[in-house]
Amino acid sequence: MCGIAGVLKFDSWSHVDEDNLIEMRDTLRHRGPDGAGIMTQGRIGLAHRRLAIIDLKGGHQPMPNSSNTSWITYNGELYNYKSLRTQLQGLGQSFATDSDTEVLLRSYEVFGADCIRMFEGMFAFAIWDSARQRLFMGRDRLGIKPLYFSVSDSELRFASEIKALLIAPTQTHTFNKEVLADFLATRYVAGSETFFTGVHKLLPAHTLTWSPHDGLRIKRYWQPPATKDDNTSTADDYVEQIKSTLENAVRSHLISDVPVGLFLSGGLDSTVLASIMAPMIDEPIKTFSVGFSEAAANELSYAQMAASATGSDHYELEVTPEQFFAALPHLIWHEDEPLAFTSSVPLHLLSKLASEHVKVVLTGEGADELFIGYDYRYRVTALNQRWGNRFNSVSTSRGRQRIADMIPRLPRQIRRYAERSFLSLGTEPRQLFCENFSVFRDQQRAAVLNGSDAPASDPHRHALGFFASAGDDIIQCMSHADLQTYLVELLMKQDQMSMSASLESRVPFLDNHLVELVSAIPTRFKLQGWQTKSLLRAAVRDTVPIEILQRKKMGFPVPISAWLRGQFWPLLEDMLLSERARSRGLFDTEAVHALAHEHRQGKADHGERLWLLLNLEIWQRIFVDGEHPSQVYSDTASVEKLIHHAPGSIATFAG
Repeated sequence: MCGIAGVLKFDSWSHVDEDNLIEMRDTLRHRGPDGAGIMTQGRIGLAHRRLAIIDLKGGHQPMPNSSNTSWITYNGELYNYKSLRTQLQGLGQSFATDSDTEVLLRSYEVFGADCIRMFEGMFAFAIWDSARQRLFMGRDRLGIKPLYFSVSDSELRFASEIKALLIAPTQTHTFNKEVLADFLATRYVAGSETFFTGVHKLLPAHTLTWSPHDGLRIKRYWQPPATKDDNTSTADDYVEQIKSTLENAVRSHLISDVPVGLFLSGGLDSTVLASIMAPMIDEPIKTFSVGFSEAAANELSYAQMAASATGSDHYELEVTPEQFFAALPHLIWHEDEPLAFTSSVPLHLLSKLASEHVKVVLTGEGADELFIGYDYRYRVTALNQRWGNRFNSVSTSRGRQRIADMIPRLPRQIRRYAERSFLSLGTEPRQLFCENFSVFRDQQRAAVLNGSDAPASDPHRHALGFFASAGDDIIQCMSHADLQTYLVELLMKQDQMSMSASLESRVPFLDNHLVELVSAIPTRFKLQGWQTKSLLRAAVRDTVPIEILQRKKMGFPVPISAWLRGQFWPLLEDMLLSERARSRGLFDTEAVHALAHEHRQGKADHGERLWLLLNLEIWQRIFVDGEHPSQVYSDTASVEKLIHHAPGSIATFAG
């Protein structure tokens, strides 16, 4: 795993500033502490920071071809690079290294831009083809590896992280307030926009090319396959296919010249990986888990159970709230944007622990979206639509409106459920699938945002676009949308938080073959009755402990609501409710105060909403006001008193 960066000048007579390119590169030092490289040739400059995983002695980048006419800077792993290498050798190609980097470059030379369709793995790369004066960039199908770019009248810049693009003497990037509604509704920005004006994501499954003749072109090369129902396959048929494909995926993801471990939560997905991974390695696998002292946010007992079942060397970390908030500003700097998920913080701390023992870890991201694992989000949404359609068929619009008007007057506990049902939301996907799971719903968002800052675009537009393209099966539509929006943000969390600790993370559930197999399986096989992930459970029923196989999904809970209501209430007062925050003019002061005090008094749980607003204020102090992360709390004495850097407890458990 690595960090990449580069600059392309549109004017052929211009020259890249080498010192500036080195500064861009070294801003990404945490992504590649094992080495650094740079190449400049007039209008083009490529840079690289290396975390050595494969071919430790070779594989240095930027890497040229044998004639120095093509160069590559690359971040990722090609799991099929050995078979591609054999294919290329059969076509007369010879190799100077054993690295997948050279395979990627040679594939481009032989197959051109279509080479990207042949790659299996996670990747973000840029190739400079001097003969064609063409820059060719690509990102993997699901967006496991990040790639950002900015374009001005005179140049194109790209990098693995946004912070490297901010070091641009000819460009100024300011707060892109147009994304505020997206952030408040969904926690993240699903499209190509970012929190910085002029900085864009290269979206998953896309390529970017530039040449003097064609200019800048962005093209999509892959999308999740549609469901295929041949009416002859049985659940058992799919179970066998999933089992063998998943085993092959794990085996391919273990390719490495350095030690590989596993993040083990004690949930189904990571335990599945542990059960498959353990027999493939000659020595006990190393597993790593994180938890909190609060029982409702602690899965460590299940992780220990899974570790015992697989005989792993197991390491645990218990995170304190002091550690959590002390790390927060530094991690927002690493993320470049406000953190979408509270789980990012313990994930980073766990990555630091793991990096003391291994350089690569496997993780379970992607299984929920593929196998239909979000119980409430998928199953309850589908039931809501089904019951809502029946209700609509036997009721009048006037009657439905009268019932909806009664809901706010119901007792609190009943009202809480009614407000999230078809009785209040109706049956349209925007309400049932998007609005129902928004952090700030439409009315809440309108109340907290100053009217002048309210954007014209729908914050759910991207998810709804993917939803509509997946057919008539609502669960397939939800999975299809989440694969291309929500999962992308989860993968960015995984990348940024692990790379902040110089640790490579790999996601076997997002292996190309497995994704294409499972995406095409009809929903009736994936979700049976009240059981989510029915096919995955069936595929591993003989290897996963029954207690884990049957337990409900817990996710990655962080007790943020309790912390902000209790011990860390002063953090909200000194940061979110401060005069400095009010002076920004982004939010209605009374609405924010009402949220905070309702939460403090226990009248409502606004923990997730306050988390987003707090994140945004810290982000602005770092990226808008220019404060160093270590200084963010310096002018708030009560917060400084709360934040002390006490080490967390780390335990070793021999399974």
